[in-house]
Amino acid sequence: MSYQPAPLDTTAVTLPPEVVALTGLLARNAHDVGARQRLRDGWTWGPQRDDARKQHPALVPYEELSESEREYDRQVAMETVKTIVVLGYRIAAG
Repeated sequence: MSYQPAPLDTTAVTLPPEVVALTGLLARNAHDVGARQRLRDGWTWGPQRDDARKQHPALVPYEELSESEREYDRQVAMETVKTIVVLGYRIAAG
């Protein structure tokens, strides 16, 4: 396999506390969006992922996810927000 991930460098981006708090809300929402889609596609909760039976252990409320899964979602949200900043956009509270 020759795939070499090359995400934008976001290491210099510092986010204000209110935007860091926003990433937590984005992580929770992303989980809910993904779970809703899986449920619409006929998936149900199961103790382990089983694609053939359409079962997934993450089909639970965000608070019931393991800390490592919530941290993964928060990191994805954080990198998304930092990427928006690197691309030259601003995030402003309405």
